[in-house]
Amino acid sequence: MWKVTFQALGFLLVAWFFGNFVLGWFHQNDVEPRTQHSPDPSRAPDPSRVPNPSRAPESPNPSPSRIPTSPNRAPESPDPNRAPESPDQSCFCHLTGVLDDCFCDVESIDVFNNFKLYPRIKRLTEKDYFRYYRVNLKRPCPFWPDDGHCSIKDCHVEPCPESKIPVGIKSGNYNKYSPAADPTPDAAECEQVKDLGAINSTLSNQSKQAFADWARHDDAQDHFCELDDETSPDSEYVDLLLNPERFTGYKGPSAWRVWNSIYEENCFKPRSVYRPLNPLVPSRGESFYTWLEGLCLEKRVFYRLISGLHSSINIHLCAQYLLDEGWDRSVWGPNVQEFRQRFDTAETKGEGTRRLKNLYFLYLIELRALYKVAPYFERAFVNLYTGNLQEDAATKELLLQVFGEIRAFPMHFDERSMFAGHKIEAKILKEEFRLHFKNISRIMDCVGCSKCRLWGKLQTQGLGTALKILFSEKEIQNLPEHSPSQGFQLTRQEIVALLNGFARLSTSIHQLHVFRLMLKDNR
Repeated sequence: MWKVTFQALGFLLVAWFFGNFVLGWFHQNDVEPRTQHSPDPSRAPDPSRVPNPSRAPESPNPSPSRIPTSPNRAPESPDPNRAPESPDQSCFCHLTGVLDDCFCDVESIDVFNNFKLYPRIKRLTEKDYFRYYRVNLKRPCPFWPDDGHCSIKDCHVEPCPESKIPVGIKSGNYNKYSPAADPTPDAAECEQVKDLGAINSTLSNQSKQAFADWARHDDAQDHFCELDDETSPDSEYVDLLLNPERFTGYKGPSAWRVWNSIYEENCFKPRSVYRPLNPLVPSRGESFYTWLEGLCLEKRVFYRLISGLHSSINIHLCAQYLLDEGWDRSVWGPNVQEFRQRFDTAETKGEGTRRLKNLYFLYLIELRALYKVAPYFERAFVNLYTGNLQEDAATKELLLQVFGEIRAFPMHFDERSMFAGHKIEAKILKEEFRLHFKNISRIMDCVGCSKCRLWGKLQTQGLGTALKILFSEKEIQNLPEHSPSQGFQLTRQEIVALLNGFARLSTSIHQLHVFRLMLKDNR
């Protein structure tokens, strides 16, 4: 009897020790024992375990090419099971990782632009050579009846008086070379010019006009833009620093019609395909992105360039928004609500991230063009001439510093993948590409707001010049080292548009960083 009792007590003692050991282990490791099929419905989620909305969602295998968003955490891919993003960060939560149609990633561009290139390109565009842009803002719209210019005071552009223009710029576009490259012609050359002039004077006015038309046609074969005639009495110099790009209040059907014409009629799109969130047409038809992904690379690139340009312009308007219209002076600054409306994931039904990624793609295209054209400017005799020799030397030195930074960037877009198929088909596609973009540059004359027209024309011309450079690789490679080229040439108007257009993209990416910080502070 006692033997049985002692055995029972021993068994209970062992069970008590084992139970305490298990319970202690659970407490030590902060584990709540639960069954697989019966979760506790009364248990609320621990707020400390909800994902941080400012972070990108986690990916188990982050790409090694991406730059981490924090020292201890790699970029993350979206997970549908995670908590929804905070509205204060939903503009940026998916703006990460590798871009389509190239291998560069968003984070690398952010670091390169904001810390290395943006400060230099900003100083460069403040130099006299780049701040004065000659433009004709009075050209009529060639596609539909002009509905009148915007009467809002902020739409007005203040032209620059002739007395303020540096003498070297007023003298024309052709004096881009140092004196050493432009020796005085000898008497024989002068006599030859006189003879040619005498022969030309015997031609009829009709023949002269025909020769002029032929010359313009030949010169226009490599242009992607409709260039303003700088000799027109309607062309005026504008100081870009005194007429900054910002929100003027120009919006509604007139502005929609311009962008609708660009997207619907010039982006290789059939009428059965409808662009998402188009305010002028119903949202129906074939899936837009299914159609887009089915296009060849060149046509897909074309759409992304236009979308990127549109996004960049919208960021400028959000960053320089009229916050307060006082009696003595207006206050301009970033408008977070306007930015959300244009780029927030929920507000745009997911379009915001695509728009921003297209901006980065456009940035890479124009960055590549600057990389390719650097040899043109690095020749010793090329001079950014304004008449102020000290200023001109400083401008040239700063431009070369910009090219040096661009050369160091390791993830350039490879344009050789474009127009690389059958020669005849590639040539036809390239010409179609050029004519479509040239048509878009003409649509800029239909913008009703003068200030919007100014910056629209400059930025489309900047992109058109970048495309001209990318498709002139052989001509640039064959540039003579010590004399002006008879092949590839850039006018001063193209140079000013190219650098200012890229500066606008660089500013957009810098402004995205500012909005990201503002949205983070609003959480």
